[in-house]
Amino acid sequence: MAKAVTIKVKLQSTADTGFFYVTKKNTRTMTDKIVQRKYDPVAKKHVDFREAKIK
Repeated sequence: MAKAVTIKVKLQSTADTGFFYVTKKNTRTMTDKIVQRKYDPVAKKHVDFREAKIK
């Protein structure tokens, strides 16, 4: 059976609020870690979210 092209990753807030998003990532085209600027409702502002493994 073939290995999946897309994997689920967790985008963890850099504001240390514990809030996270879950998204999919294509491992063949995006080899480096994802960093996106998204809204954190706990901090009530836009902050950077960094990729982390889903445990």
